[in-house]
Amino acid sequence: MSASLPGSRDLPASQYDLNTYWGRVKQSAEISDPRTLFVSASGLESAKKLVSSYKQGQIKLMTTELWQAKKIVDSTLHPDTGEPVFLPFRMSCFVISNLIVTAGMLTPGLQTTGTLLWQITNQSLNVAINSANANKSTPISTSTMVKSYLLAVSASCTVALGLNAIVPRLKRISPGTRTILTRLVPFAAVASAGALNVFLMRGEEIRQGIDVYPVLSDEERTIKENSGTEVASLGKSKKAATLAVGETALSRVFNATPIMVLPPLILVRLQQTEWLKRRPRMTIPVNLGLILTTSIFALPLALAVFPQRQAVQGSSLEKQFWNRGGKDGKVEFNRGI
Repeated sequence: MSASLPGSRDLPASQYDLNTYWGRVKQSAEISDPRTLFVSASGLESAKKLVSSYKQGQIKLMTTELWQAKKIVDSTLHPDTGEPVFLPFRMSCFVISNLIVTAGMLTPGLQTTGTLLWQITNQSLNVAINSANANKSTPISTSTMVKSYLLAVSASCTVALGLNAIVPRLKRISPGTRTILTRLVPFAAVASAGALNVFLMRGEEIRQGIDVYPVLSDEERTIKENSGTEVASLGKSKKAATLAVGETALSRVFNATPIMVLPPLILVRLQQTEWLKRRPRMTIPVNLGLILTTSIFALPLALAVFPQRQAVQGSSLEKQFWNRGGKDGKVEFNRGI
């Protein structure tokens, strides 16, 4: 993100009001815009230079070109390291990376082997995305990552296979209801294991804490820009880490809910129509279209539920942060995505 580039002058956080949900939705839509994936290495460097020029005071005002450069930088670089996030694991690639995996999990009539393979594939992708976009002020070891991955895979497979075994044995429901419940089994597995995956992959942050910074007033921000100094961390907070990881886990559930619920329910209805009965080969393309359409709209709505740069009262964290907050006694931290 732009915050990781050199220069003491901060760019405006967004063109939109991030204090409102819809402002964050518009901002999240920019970060997750798949068109930024086609920006070349030279295009990224040009965007970084333009943003750095503003941060170093060489450009005085925000322009359309500068907003576009910020969009490219924010959707490509990690806010803590300043390095590009591996392309398949960026939020701008989330819809594309998840499309085939989600379609596989939602395939009607999936047998045990297929269920296991798709759940393993999905959790593998989740581990990669959670690791790539986590707060990097507290690194995670390879051994912890492997343990977290195995636990998440075990959880998702257990939920999926367990529910697949239970639903057919429910005698007091109609065949139609049983069909709908069967189609919703992947959602239960993905939602539960997805949230668990976030806690497991980012558990080191909760154990060690993440960096917390004072919220600067306008006057303090001006002084920082003129002096060229960086804002020093107030220390690591475990409570801030718990809040950051918890909110990220919830946003994963919010994102999975429409994607894993709406397409299978709509597909059940469509499969009862004469048009699809006469064209059974269209089931997979229709399923992919439903998942793609839902994903495009669901991702920014889910990402925007909580601010990425979270500000809280210093008194709500550990005692070492009491009376050390900046503007209005608040401190802030990177929640991760």
